[in-house]
Amino acid sequence: MVDDSSIRGIDGGEQGELFPDDSLPDELVGYRGPAACQIAGITYRQLDYWARTKLIAPSIRTAHGSGSQRLYSFKDLLVLKIIKRLLDTGISLQNIRVAVDHLRGRGVRDLARVTLFSDGTTVYECTSPEEIVDLLQGGQGVFGIAVSGAMQEITGSLHEFPAERADGGELETPVRDELSERRKARRTG
Repeated sequence: MVDDSSIRGIDGGEQGELFPDDSLPDELVGYRGPAACQIAGITYRQLDYWARTKLIAPSIRTAHGSGSQRLYSFKDLLVLKIIKRLLDTGISLQNIRVAVDHLRGRGVRDLARVTLFSDGTTVYECTSPEEIVDLLQGGQGVFGIAVSGAMQEITGSLHEFPAERADGGELETPVRDELSERRKARRTG
């Protein structure tokens, strides 16, 4: 459950800008289920269950019968990663569902300014350093998840996965830099 008493308006840029050049992920570019699973660190069975129970449904394209492919947006991938982290810390799926319902209406920029804390039962949303201090002084927070950190992880690994446009258009091929090439070579041996 997200504690609404800790939610205030968002002041600009307290945790820094994730997209400093004002470029947001293209809302028509998505990732199929298997790639979404790898990016979020979950199983396909979890992904399928969460889609069927409407915990997180793909916002670009849903499956329409046998053979059709779901297409998950950047924001969907972020929410999947948050769900996985909350599950890993022992939060119940019921409480995660409440937190996700609360976060669903936010834009990508707004999510980058959120830090989630939990005491193992309740999930609290903080959007400023003052809220974090208040929460910790009250003894409620045990662990936290900086949404911007999850975003940076996802952003850093997206180039490794095949993407497609919902409108069938061509994707721009990202320019790979030397550092990315070195990291990839180090991971693959």
